[in-house]
Amino acid sequence: MNIYEFLPIRLLVEAAYTVVTTISSFLEPLTGGFSAALAVIVLTILVRAVLIPVGVSQVKAGITRKRLAPKISALQTKYKKQPELMQQKLMELYKEENASPFAGCLPVLAQTPVLMAVYGLFIHSTISGHANELLGHTLFGLPLNTSFFKLLGAGDLTGTAITVYLALVVFIAVVAGFSRRLLTPAAPETPAATPSATRSGSDAPTMPDLSGVMKTLSFMPFLTAIFALFVPLAAALYLATTTTWTLCERLALNRVLGANEPQPATNTRVAG
Repeated sequence: MNIYEFLPIRLLVEAAYTVVTTISSFLEPLTGGFSAALAVIVLTILVRAVLIPVGVSQVKAGITRKRLAPKISALQTKYKKQPELMQQKLMELYKEENASPFAGCLPVLAQTPVLMAVYGLFIHSTISGHANELLGHTLFGLPLNTSFFKLLGAGDLTGTAITVYLALVVFIAVVAGFSRRLLTPAAPETPAATPSATRSGSDAPTMPDLSGVMKTLSFMPFLTAIFALFVPLAAALYLATTTTWTLCERLALNRVLGANEPQPATNTRVAG
């Protein structure tokens, strides 16, 4: 089954097509052949602007986790010989504080449909029953619907293509490095369900290994740089723009919300 035949995805692609072609038509008198590429960048910025509340909630959740770290450590110490009870208490703590251990995933998940739409814009010859005019647009002579590995497989790699893709990958990787160094929080060690707890058959909810989740998320921007080589050039532009936005947004929100300031000491005593 072609996922782009699924009605919500098809409608999303059609909406993205309308937005990108409209922006491109406005930009073309000023930017010429770069209009479609710039329209994709503008679309990315518009999407990320709409998702600013998601970024705010992500930063607030990070502040909460940082504040709760002493309590989490105390629970781990008190219930280290009772793994099931420890998991239950940890989940209760997150629930009481209205915090989510998966807040770091929200921006990625929220953007996935948009990235699918941008990808779809440059792989279909027709959209809404009409010829896809975006397929005729280029960036530095490279069609926006091509990819590095597509060119490599066809033997059409030129010096321009290598330069453009190398610049994109290096740019994304550099931004990712800054993001990981400046923004990745030190996640508290939260144990996953132990084998003994799993075998017990208890119905108590289990707590995921948050340290592993956070480490995995911290490497995702680097995977984005590799992914950019496989997708259409337009989608690679989307990835480069959204990665840059993430870094700038988080730096700004961390400053505004005081995420880097020392958190007030909390009472680490836990009730029995």
